[in-house]
Amino acid sequence: MCEAVIFSQAARMKILHVIPTLSPASGGPAEALRQLVRWYPEIGVEAEIVCLDEPESAWLTNYAAHVHALGGRHGTYGRSPQLHKWLAVNVKRFNGIVAHAMWTYPGLAAARAARGRVPYAIFPHGMLDPWFRRRYPLKHIKKCLYWPIQYPVLRDAKSVLFTSRLESELAPQSFWPHRWTSLVVPYGTNEPPFDLAAQRQAFEKLVPRLTGRAFLLFISRIHEKKGCDLLVEAFASVARKHGYVDLVIAGPDKDGLQAKLAAQAQRLGVADRIHWPGMLTGDSKWGALRGCEAMILPSHQENFGIVVAEALACSRPALISNQVNLWPQVEEDRAGLVEPDTLEGTRSLLMRWFGLSEAEKAEMGKRAHQSFQARYSMRNCALAIRDLFQTGKR
Repeated sequence: MCEAVIFSQAARMKILHVIPTLSPASGGPAEALRQLVRWYPEIGVEAEIVCLDEPESAWLTNYAAHVHALGGRHGTYGRSPQLHKWLAVNVKRFNGIVAHAMWTYPGLAAARAARGRVPYAIFPHGMLDPWFRRRYPLKHIKKCLYWPIQYPVLRDAKSVLFTSRLESELAPQSFWPHRWTSLVVPYGTNEPPFDLAAQRQAFEKLVPRLTGRAFLLFISRIHEKKGCDLLVEAFASVARKHGYVDLVIAGPDKDGLQAKLAAQAQRLGVADRIHWPGMLTGDSKWGALRGCEAMILPSHQENFGIVVAEALACSRPALISNQVNLWPQVEEDRAGLVEPDTLEGTRSLLMRWFGLSEAEKAEMGKRAHQSFQARYSMRNCALAIRDLFQTGKR
């Protein structure tokens, strides 16, 4: 009864999400936003999205929100006169603005358009993690020069939205000054569609050699921060002893790293045991997640890891490094295994997994799904954002 009253009061609430691109190849934020907006109609929110994708982009379909694809993006910074003009005309139609962008023009444009007119929040999506300062010191110097422009976007936001407690704690370590209002929101994904036969068929069509074979699954961008080289070497060190299982490394390869990793696998004698299906979407993605023994992600930095939540949703344990910021929850729920983001740590993930009995693996899979249901349903994220903007302007 109470919840129904709240929904009625919020019936005309409108929330705008600003994001540079909705391309699946861009990583987790685009997919998470797709899952998030599905819940808004149920909780009395009308959502719209504005992005800089070209209007004819193939991925701009099946959104539970109106998408304004403006195109005209200039360079990696994403300067866009079209976005500036669109926000100037439309921003006051909304009760709140959520920007999914740092270090680029869309986040800055959203904040400037909203300031003094509409409350706004910003998702850093891990871009304040001190790992980037250590790994890319020259880029960090450039960011320090930009900080006087970027910092007010965070300082003046109604809230800076973090996807885990650990992300929130790490964020102030990268730059100074660093005063803002932090809010950790529930974050994750939705229950995947359940059509097991179609999903397995879609995946096995891409990798027919895996039909009937066990495999571990890496599914993310093929990028140096994901620890792919550690995974290939660690797998090679245990592959001979565990000949029943293969490894799938699936994801987009913008930087050309896959060729180097494939050469590494060839050199280590495991090229025939590692499979590269490219980026998986839809049924093929769910078929891979449902078909694997476990998902493995030995990242050097991961503010959340939407693929971890997706694996848990499919009752698949997550074998992750302690640089994936939701590792404390995975460990607490006993929904997977956690080790350092080193070669030895990645090897330990594999050895610990192979050391479990089939019954222990099955129990961990059950706990994985329980963890997803308790922590990572995107409905709770939608509620948190709605409630943030119901409290009035800052």
